[in-house]
Amino acid sequence: MTISQLTSAAYAGANPVRAPRTLEYDLLARATQRLTQAWRSRRTDFPGLVSALAENQQLWSALAVDVAGAGNGLPPSLRAQLFYLYEFTSHQSRQILDGKAGVDALIDINTAVMRGLRGDAGGSNAG
Repeated sequence: MTISQLTSAAYAGANPVRAPRTLEYDLLARATQRLTQAWRSRRTDFPGLVSALAENQQLWSALAVDVAGAGNGLPPSLRAQLFYLYEFTSHQSRQILDGKAGVDALIDINTAVMRGLRGDAGGSNAG
């Protein structure tokens, strides 16, 4: 599933005039919020953490498929960086499930990509 398909499915019936970058931003924001909330309640709701990690991983899998496609218009170096982030999020998610890591790195990655989608490459907070 491409990121466009994922965003279309996630926002079916929502505002159809929204730009793809806005939809991608919103999906990352939602996944990041779920990760944050799930981490806070992980001791009492471990299935919620698993679900939040799975949602984040599904989003990153869709991004990876999209950037690996021949028709993707992003510069090759950016495509490679995004694909690497997909691989890192997969590894980090396994580390979290094994109790060897927290969600901070995943939240930082999502936040940095959200800043990029907003055109804010500087270090300001994603909100």
